[in-house]
Amino acid sequence: MPAISFFTESVKYNLPQKLKVKKWIKATIEKEGFELKELNFIFCSDEYLLGINQQYLNHDTYTDIITFDNSDEEKEIVSDIFISIERVNENAKTFGTNEFDEVCRIMVHGTLHLLGYKDKGKAAKTLMTQKEDEYLAYRSEAGLI
Repeated sequence: MPAISFFTESVKYNLPQKLKVKKWIKATIEKEGFELKELNFIFCSDEYLLGINQQYLNHDTYTDIITFDNSDEEKEIVSDIFISIERVNENAKTFGTNEFDEVCRIMVHGTLHLLGYKDKGKAAKTLMTQKEDEYLAYRSEAGLI
């Protein structure tokens, strides 16, 4: 059975509207022609995500998200997505939005990576941002959030 789960590591965080967020993320995956198998969102601290970045990617920098694609089959989603709640809060302030909208943007960003979208290079980054905006708008259009 396809599952989207939410966990926390080293932070206290309670994602609002969990069931609606699950429907929205699942709908995003299906609209792109993929099948959801298992998707875990792990909300964590800057330091926790820095440790993952250092250990698995050999990067010594803070980041807002790291996506691990654990899929064995094409067009299937099996993944762990780690999100720094501290970076989300900082991003929300920087971009003048609220925490919930920013966490949704980060969640769909990670999901889009699993769907084959990249964000390295100007053209890829532009397309990624367009897709983020499209799916963020879709959550209210579809009555999902």
